[in-house]
Amino acid sequence: MAACGGEAADDGASTDAAAPAAGSSTAATEATQSAPAVADVPAASLSIVAAFYPLQFLAEQVGGDRAEVTGLTPPGAEAHDLELSPQSLAGLTESDLVVALGGFQPAVDEALVGIEVPVVDLADIADREIGEEAEPHDDSDDDHSEDEDDHGDTDPHFWTDPTHMAEAAEMVAGAMAEADPDGADTYTANSEALVAELTALDEAALAAFTSCEVDTLVTAHDAFGYFGDRYGFEIRSINGISPDQEPDARALAEISDFVADSDIRTVYTETLVSAAIAETVAAEAGVETMVLDPIEGLTDESAGQDYLEVMRANIDAVRAGQVCT
Repeated sequence: MAACGGEAADDGASTDAAAPAAGSSTAATEATQSAPAVADVPAASLSIVAAFYPLQFLAEQVGGDRAEVTGLTPPGAEAHDLELSPQSLAGLTESDLVVALGGFQPAVDEALVGIEVPVVDLADIADREIGEEAEPHDDSDDDHSEDEDDHGDTDPHFWTDPTHMAEAAEMVAGAMAEADPDGADTYTANSEALVAELTALDEAALAAFTSCEVDTLVTAHDAFGYFGDRYGFEIRSINGISPDQEPDARALAEISDFVADSDIRTVYTETLVSAAIAETVAAEAGVETMVLDPIEGLTDESAGQDYLEVMRANIDAVRAGQVCT
């Protein structure tokens, strides 16, 4: 990143003035003392564009002061349906590194075709097949198969599992170190610190869900498969993998009957999409609703200022909604 500065011109000064006017020296001294110390502000070494919020969070945490991170998806926007403006497209080509998730946002995938900027694609982290049912957690399954290279039928929402986020943090750190070798130690240290926080978050969730009366989560859209796999919950979603995949009348009746006939206590809504359908299902079954945030983006209604805080709120919500002790 280029540093900018400038010299003050003296075009308007009188050449025959022997001394400054009274008080001008003091004013100049005060102005000098109050001027911002530009040289003390560290310049970012990397300009990074992240496709949507969880990836932006990773880039900000790993990059620290060495990275200037811009999110492609505006706060409050639904990440699945992102459309890129000409300004956003220009930002992509002018960046030093792009963090994306192939297959999740078609507009971003299209924009990255043929781009000369390095791209770290976290699609390898998204290794869960769509429709795959959750099983009780087994630590021996934490290593992901290297043979799972086809992401066409995979669930993209890996960030709802903190252990997957930890893997992603390490990938992002590696890509940053490659783009900015001088900052490699910084990126590694920041990544290790983030992984430690994510590990603590995961351990808190495992402890919170040791014993739950209800093991099925009924969610607004199918964004919690990784969460269910990690913590032993079955997921029944009202909408599909994308929130705009709304159920037809038959499917809606089926999920409503399931909730009414099961020991479900809570139907979970979201912050970025309308809660109307989920609230209808809950009302017909006579159960309550609570927010379970898929963290595809932050809004003023989010239960925290960043990924970690919202995930802690999600853990609290599920612990209450599933009656866990």
